[in-house]
Amino acid sequence: MKLESLPAKAQALFAERKVLHGPFAGLKYPELRSAGSALYPKLLGSYESEIQPWIREICNSDYSEIVDVGCAEGYYAVGLARAIPGAKVYAYDVSPKAQQLCAACASANHVSDRITVRRRFEVNDLLDIHIRQRGLLMCDCEGEEIRIFSNDLSHAFSQWDIILETHDFIDINISTTLTALFRDTHDIRTLSSIDDIQKAKTYTIPEIAGFDLNTRRMLLAECRPSIMEWMFLASRSTRNIRTS
Repeated sequence: MKLESLPAKAQALFAERKVLHGPFAGLKYPELRSAGSALYPKLLGSYESEIQPWIREICNSDYSEIVDVGCAEGYYAVGLARAIPGAKVYAYDVSPKAQQLCAACASANHVSDRITVRRRFEVNDLLDIHIRQRGLLMCDCEGEEIRIFSNDLSHAFSQWDIILETHDFIDINISTTLTALFRDTHDIRTLSSIDDIQKAKTYTIPEIAGFDLNTRRMLLAECRPSIMEWMFLASRSTRNIRTS
């Protein structure tokens, strides 16, 4: 949805192009554009609120290497680089436009020296990344997770904590297959997404409190085709050093 379609008061919320709330509050967008997902929830700070407790947990941890597969315009890649000053981030996306936007976002937030933007992710890339302390892999790749996380290459993930969004509406077997694949090597947590209508009715964000439900829905909608599931896979490997 174009910014001009919103009421004037709603448009004014994004004048500074900065994330207003959430774990990435203050993240600056160089332009009002996103890649492959909704822009306004990101700027409000409500985007994927369901997993924000996990993201805050990550931001308060000692991750030194972060791989973001399906980085889009850099919301997570740049947000985590800002939140974890010692982290080196590898951002992957098959879209040239997404790569360009992510690089621009990294520059606008002064973390370009710690973010490497790459094209298509291959599992063997992980084998070339040395984990200094603790490694995190984030994955949102529209069903490609069934290709990436295969039994033949599962050893490559043994030292990595993983947060991924599963796309069972593309292949109903995805989440079940991944649970079976990682049950012996990782501790598994799951969360489900909240419907956009419920977000409009229940999310309490001060800046939109006075808007009508239709406007709130336009601002908060993430437009998922079904209820989605996220998985947090925490590695049990003793080589992935942890602190409480």
